[in-house]
Amino acid sequence: MKNIKLIIPALLVLFSACSEATRNTATTKNESTNQITANKTDSLEVKLKINGNVTSGEPLLLRFVVHNNTDSTKKFCIWHTPFEPLMSSYLSITNEKGEEAPYKGAMAKRIMPPPASSYTNVNPGDSLVANADLLKAYDLKKGASYKAVYTGGNMSGLASRDTVTFIYTDLH
Repeated sequence: MKNIKLIIPALLVLFSACSEATRNTATTKNESTNQITANKTDSLEVKLKINGNVTSGEPLLLRFVVHNNTDSTKKFCIWHTPFEPLMSSYLSITNEKGEEAPYKGAMAKRIMPPPASSYTNVNPGDSLVANADLLKAYDLKKGASYKAVYTGGNMSGLASRDTVTFIYTDLH
């Protein structure tokens, strides 16, 4: 049982490179196992959704939702997420052949550690939503089937288990 109390905080630190929400993991060592399992998770949950049918001139939108289902306010770094202007590739988008869609957006160089202004709060039980137009950042071919996975967690401190699939079509 003591090993579990040590492993859980260690995993939280590993998956929260930029997240101040889990920087105080030492306090979780003192929590009982019941308190830890009472919450669905002790980190932020990310959900992805993509509208895969668009007409010419319309965006191909990624909906990026960060939900805090804990009892305390959590923070995450907005870098490498749709919560900032398009500054980096934070998705892996591959076609049915496994070929990665080329990223064509801006690539920002960052100072480390991220300044306090690069973090945002999510209140307990609340969600934040951001949208991004994938056509502005990735070279996608019409009629192709794709899958997208969020890969920006090393910078933002967010993790997503979602893999979304879509077909980029051009409806006339």
